[in-house]
This record gives sequence, C-alpha cells and structure tokens, in this order.
Amino acid sequence: MFDRFGHDTDDPDDDFTAARERMVQTVSHRVADERALDALESVPRHEFVPIGRRGNAYADRPLPIGDGQTISAPHMVVIMADRLALEPGDEVLEIGTGCGYHAAVTAEIVGPEHVYTVEYSPALAESARETLAALGYGEVAVRTGDGRDGWAEHAPYDAAYFTCATPSIPEPVREQLRVGGTLLAPVGTSHQTLVEATKRADGSLARSEHGGVRFVQLRG
Repeated sequence: MFDRFGHDTDDPDDDFTAARERMVQTVSHRVADERALDALESVPRHEFVPIGRRGNAYADRPLPIGDGQTISAPHMVVIMADRLALEPGDEVLEIGTGCGYHAAVTAEIVGPEHVYTVEYSPALAESARETLAALGYGEVAVRTGDGRDGWAEHAPYDAAYFTCATPSIPEPVREQLRVGGTLLAPVGTSHQTLVEATKRADGSLARSEHGGVRFVQLRG
C-alpha cells in the first residue's frame, strides 16, 4: 500500500526506522551524552543480526549471532559509549567484534578510521568486515586473534573497551592505552562488574565500578 505521498507503507525499512527510534527513546534516560544516543539511532541494528531474528532487532536485549556469541543489548552499548565519553578522532580499541554492531556505534562518534577491533572467531570477524563495509563503516579495522593481546600496531589508544567479560584486565591492553586514556570492561566470570579505569602516569589503573552486568566470556 502507498500513502498520499507515494511512500510504500509496507516498506520494512520504514518499520525498522520507527522501531529504532522507539528503541532510542526507551534507553535515552540512561545516558547524558546526546552523541551516544545519536550514534545509536544512526546504526541499523537489524543489519547486524541474523535474518530470522530481525523482527526482534530493536528489542532492548541481547540476541544470538552465531558461534555461541551475542549482540549486546542497546542500553548496554549506549551506556558504554556514554561512560567512555569519546570524542571525534579518538583512537579506540575494541575487544570482541562479534557482528560489528558496537564497533559501528563507536565509529559514528569517533570516525570509522579510528576504530580497531579484535575478534577471536574467524567466521564472525569476516562477517563483521562484510557488514561494516556494506553499511559505510569499511574503514573500521578488524583483526582475527586473541583479544587478550590487544592490537599493538595501532597503539596507543585513547580508549579501549571489552564487549565480553574478562577475569582481569589483560596486561597488553593496559599497556596499549595512553596515559589518561579510559578502559571499560565487564570484569569477572560468574559474577561480573562493569569496571571503568583510567591509566595513570606510572602505568597503573585508577578504577571505579558501575554495577553488575552479564556478558559472554572472553575467548582465547
């Protein structure tokens, strides 16, 4: 069917746009940074989830993406972007590419060419590269490997974050963070806490905790 302006009212893209706007409204009370919300609204989450689950793409919950992994709930993605307080041009390391959704949200804030992300699963890494490229985020750099090693080639980073739970902050990732840089990670195994850390001049981390969370475990 078509409306009086000639728009196809049965166009699924229109449905996804409306659902994305509702999703952003649902999570907007959780953050103060409008840039984070704008980024969340700009990224088509449905393009990052399996076709059979796209009807739930804008529900505020994690969804399976294959290989035992999930796409994070939108509220957690925007909370992490808000806590990192990213600026355009910041160099950012992501541990756990998954389907590439979180990297795309980060790219909306800092620019795709400033995002470096590491994925343990070769299949997920390749799929993420393809999806990111198709949606205009092709300059996001995706490496297949052990996230505990970080990505030294592009260090130092202004910020780093984990999209998977780690028992502790891996030493290489801490070393690759610049002094004054911020790191955000779910830390723990069965009980996880969202930990924010700022790197001091002596290389140590000043930490604060921001509540219990539940993420898939870091692999490697």
